[in-house]
Parts: sequence; structure tokens; C-alpha cells
Amino acid sequence: MCLGVPMKIISRDGDDIVAEVDGVKKEASIVLLADEVAVGDYVIVHAGYAISRLDEEYAQETLRLMKEVFSPGDMS
Repeated sequence: MCLGVPMKIISRDGDDIVAEVDGVKKEASIVLLADEVAVGDYVIVHAGYAISRLDEEYAQETLRLMKEVFSPGDMS
């Protein structure tokens, strides 16, 4: 299963960015984006490409839900 993950842009050099979530950094390209992005913006990163820009509130809520779904539950 492949997922696009909301990540915060921490650096940009032309069409290349470094984005971060929970201490994990990933290099990605923004060539597929129609929207202009800058350091501090949130984007969905999938397979090395930023594919969508998100507002911070939506990104944080999505990350919260992803952690809830993918966290090991109480198996007792």
C-alpha cells in the first residue's frame, strides 16, 4: 500500500524541497504542483513528489488521524 503523507517544507532549492514529519526528512520534487509553495507550507509527499498543498490545520488533523489508524491498538 502506498500513502501520500502530509509533510512540512523545511527547505527549498528551485523545484526541490526537503520536507519533514515527526523528525523524518524526505527529499521531493514540486514540479507536479500547480500551487506555489514556500518553506513552512504543508504538502502531501508521495513517491518523491509533492502532489498537493495543504493548509496547516488540515495537515495536522490528517497526521493525527493517520497516527490513530496506524498505531498498534490494545490487543487485550
